[in-house]
Amino acid sequence: ATTGEWAGTLREVFGSYRAPTGVGEASGHETPDAELTELREEVSRLQERLGRRPKILVGKPGLDGHDRGAKIIARALRDAGMEVIYTGLHQTPEQIVETVIQEDADAVGLSILSGAHMTLVPRIIELLRAQDVDDVIITLGGTIPADDIVELKALGVAEVFTPGAPTEAAVEFIRSAVAAAR
Repeated sequence: ATTGEWAGTLREVFGSYRAPTGVGEASGHETPDAELTELREEVSRLQERLGRRPKILVGKPGLDGHDRGAKIIARALRDAGMEVIYTGLHQTPEQIVETVIQEDADAVGLSILSGAHMTLVPRIIELLRAQDVDDVIITLGGTIPADDIVELKALGVAEVFTPGAPTEAAVEFIRSAVAAAR
């Protein structure tokens, strides 16, 4: 039997397992919890001040093909009331920077799980500076060693979120950083 055949038989007998992703909790609330309601109100006040919703670009630079975390963050940002542009997988630093400029993003959330963060993030920062884009908040999420976090922050990354960081903490950080910068 092929892998597909035996896997199909097992699914028929036992059903499929779907690991919890957090996506369901991030959206579809009939009645949002108090924390989400408060965050939405804060984003609404920021929107009034900006004259538009805060715009966040979520990017997946490099060859990393795992985007579940990026999609969860993108959905949480959207559910908090922000406008989110998700660039999709396998973006070059040049493509991400071009999108930041075209969309006039307030912040960039990069997601890197491949270990290429010390090559890709400095390149993105370099390209943004070359275009005189110095008012965009840059955040990073992924499997980033502690020693690299120090160096990335020295280069201009505002915050780094490693596995296990609460989604709400990332959303609140981005909201407050955009509010402080604008």
